[in-house]
Amino acid sequence: MKVVVDGFNLALEKGTGVATYARNLTFSLREMGHEVHVLYGLRGAAGKNSLLREIAFFDENSRSRRGVIERARGIIGAVASPFARSINPIDLSGTVIYTQFMSRLPGFDQLWNAPNLFDHASFAFRFNGRRLTVATPSATDIVHWSYPLPIKGRGAVNIYTMHDLVPLRLPYTTLDKKRDYFKLVSHLAKRADHIVTVSETSKKDIMNILGVPENRITNTYQAVGIPEAYLSLAPRALKAELMGAFRLEYKKYFLFFGSIEPKKNIGRIIEAHLASNADIPLVIVGAQAWKADQELKLLKHAAPTNQRSNDGLKPKVIQFDYATFPQLVNLIRGALAVTFPSLYEGFGLPILEAMICGTPVITSNIGSMLEVAGDAAILVDPYSTREIKQAMIEVARNPDLRADMVSRGAIVAKRFSYEAYQKRLDALYSRLAAAPVASATDLVPQRA
Repeated sequence: MKVVVDGFNLALEKGTGVATYARNLTFSLREMGHEVHVLYGLRGAAGKNSLLREIAFFDENSRSRRGVIERARGIIGAVASPFARSINPIDLSGTVIYTQFMSRLPGFDQLWNAPNLFDHASFAFRFNGRRLTVATPSATDIVHWSYPLPIKGRGAVNIYTMHDLVPLRLPYTTLDKKRDYFKLVSHLAKRADHIVTVSETSKKDIMNILGVPENRITNTYQAVGIPEAYLSLAPRALKAELMGAFRLEYKKYFLFFGSIEPKKNIGRIIEAHLASNADIPLVIVGAQAWKADQELKLLKHAAPTNQRSNDGLKPKVIQFDYATFPQLVNLIRGALAVTFPSLYEGFGLPILEAMICGTPVITSNIGSMLEVAGDAAILVDPYSTREIKQAMIEVARNPDLRADMVSRGAIVAKRFSYEAYQKRLDALYSRLAAAPVASATDLVPQRA
């Protein structure tokens, strides 16, 4: 089939779980033999000259903010135009050396761009409550939107991935405008050709809260994999890299990695670790997102425990804003255990990434975390600092428990391999291949 996947999250400079999902989706589709087209909405990659479009695609300076008048014209055009938004090919001729971007690029047969597509679609939906129609490459079978977006591809089956309903379930943990978010997901629940999600937990939420019938929603889970080149680093070299890059000793630290935001429960993790009086540090790796200051409040107030004092005491908590993916894999492999007692997740990618790396996991006994980890992790009540603390103490002093968790984790991780994911995708796409496209009342005139 010819499949279009959006580049909404792929364009982000720092990776997110949703960006990882979209990237893995494109690679899986190509391995399955589908023709994959990826559609971006970058500001700068416009114009008639193909070389300049290629240059602008990799030039973040070309995406600087436009003037108020130009921006207003674009918004008005998006709202008022009865035609499908046109798209421009991004041809990688080799003129631009983009080697350093390879890890961020998706799998693709062709890249496309519709300038400001996602911004304009958002404004248009707020104004008229309809999805913005965008042109698609000829003979496109499926457009798979990897995120709830107010856009539809012309003349194709449109499916949307809803990873979770966190803004509705835990509204105090996100900065979304809840009324706008609810309006959008409710619209998609009614008008999408199909909804995809990544866990049975999210599937039940979407069915119960948005009223999506079970025959219009499919849980494909996610693909989880780490390149063998990153996993094959010898223990001696791994120990040397951990010490050289981070001043950390192999298997002598707890690790959290991910965005620092309320649902990740960082505050309770720090509190539990300090209360455990463990003689190894807690390492936090992740960019600060919304309400990060609130989550890190205890860390900042406990500054003396987070810095080397004059008497040479080691820090209790160590924070790194960023690590490259190979460095992150090293950190996961070198950790005594990964702590991930999140309050809510659509899937819980770090759980399985840790299991692939052979590292024990402490995670939540609720929702998708319980669903994904099963009996292969140490499960705790994420709202109980005492349970998190006790789990850290137990995993630190019990090598047999750690060995058992590693063994069980390896089995669980195989259930979420690329092969298993592709079988689920294939079943879904085959079922949708002959499905009718959007109803006549939801179509707009097409540009000649």
